[in-house]
Amino acid sequence: VLIAADGSRTTVAQLIGQTRGREDATAGRDSSFPAAHATFPARVAQVDGSGFEIPRFKGDVEARVQPEVLRIAGRFRQGLRWKDGRIKIPIKDVVHTRIADAQVELWLRPPGPEGTGQRLVLEMSSASAGREFIGLLPGTTPFPGPGGVAAPRRSSLASGYVLWLALASVVLVVGLMLAVLVYRRLH
Repeated sequence: VLIAADGSRTTVAQLIGQTRGREDATAGRDSSFPAAHATFPARVAQVDGSGFEIPRFKGDVEARVQPEVLRIAGRFRQGLRWKDGRIKIPIKDVVHTRIADAQVELWLRPPGPEGTGQRLVLEMSSASAGREFIGLLPGTTPFPGPGGVAAPRRSSLASGYVLWLALASVVLVVGLMLAVLVYRRLH
């Protein structure tokens, strides 16, 4: 339910109905924007494998399900500057899907014969948004394996930082212990 500034309440279903009425009124016009089934805020958590050139998006991205493509748009670094960009993945190339909490995992068929396929992990805003997102991808099947449910995964970048942080902590503690021992010996 959406509440306007004047206190009136509108449901999403009513808004969709209003939108469809406007589409019928403009049916003869040529639109340069394809109709989107839904748009979801997300984060690209991980990309494994080869196939589509997916930039290293930073921060939030917009995952938009359109009639024939999945469009992911956001910001990424190119050289020394930030760039806004997008990638379009044909929905027919999204083969398998699975969800764990708010993480959605997609297995992408390579666009050409040279690719091996790709795994794309998106962190959605909620588990219900993830389920709705997967529901809009027709023709996909669950990942092969136990129940098609993924174990929650952490970003490999984050786990690398944790490893370095743990190593630095150990070195700091050992260094402090040696400093205390040397100080006691001298005094």
